[in-house]
Amino acid sequence: MTLDADAQAIADMTAGSPRLHEQDLEACRTMAAMNIASRKAEMHEVYERRVPGPHGDVPVRVYRPVTKDGLPVLVYMHGGGWSIGGLDTVDGVCRELASRAECVVVSVDYRLAPEHKFPIGFEDSYAVVEWVADHAGELGADGGRLAVAGDSAGANFSAAICLRARDENGPHITFQLLAYPATEYGVERPSCVEQAEAPMLSRQDVEWFWGHYLRDATDSKDPRATPSSAASHEGLPPALVVTAEHDPLRDDGEAYGELLRAGGVEVTVKRYPGVFHGFFIMVGLLRRNDEAMSDAADALKKAFGTS
Repeated sequence: MTLDADAQAIADMTAGSPRLHEQDLEACRTMAAMNIASRKAEMHEVYERRVPGPHGDVPVRVYRPVTKDGLPVLVYMHGGGWSIGGLDTVDGVCRELASRAECVVVSVDYRLAPEHKFPIGFEDSYAVVEWVADHAGELGADGGRLAVAGDSAGANFSAAICLRARDENGPHITFQLLAYPATEYGVERPSCVEQAEAPMLSRQDVEWFWGHYLRDATDSKDPRATPSSAASHEGLPPALVVTAEHDPLRDDGEAYGELLRAGGVEVTVKRYPGVFHGFFIMVGLLRRNDEAMSDAADALKKAFGTS
């Protein structure tokens, strides 16, 4: 395994520690709650509020990079296998995207599994996207230029939200930014084997997280849980799919990009060499993260018509 020097340094710090699936879930949550970004972009305003949803109010954190109103808006769903993570986990990446893409960012604190199994976290997230589309003016944003984004489980939600919005005549979504998305269940692709013991996320960790999230085997065939299982991927928003070389989910994300392309969707799939699952939120820590932030911001600004 050849990691970039900065990624190797992080991997060395975690070497010898128990894998996620070997730990207590609450211990994993405590660890994931930390904001690991080393750079914190300045914002004009950051505040929290609650948005109504089908299972009760959903906490969100709003990032406004400048005083100007009418900015595009990005709804961001954090990763963490549907069962760990929260607003602080992705504070750095939300600030970075808000600053670089010149947009309002709304970060979603959806309910976590296994206390709230599928489809509750997805429904929380979809409700926030609907609310933002209808109430963007309250955030100083333009609901007509609305994108969704997320990393890992959050990218799973983002992809599934685009499918539901298409099928149910929901909010118009301008763009989807998917960082190493989990889109399929139980498919053994080469990266599952080659990267089974990759840093940060192992194959067994992936299976452990799915076990927390799904209620039963039937859920694994529901496109809201596994966007790859949708009957069609036509008519979906343009996408940027980010993958990491050393990640068991690498081929999952790249295969989903091919499904989008086969459906006629404008999609860019980019694999970042020398890094592992989780690199997208390590703002200021990895050279490849800076590259990914630039690529994501450029894609968002192009989709928003502000490049």
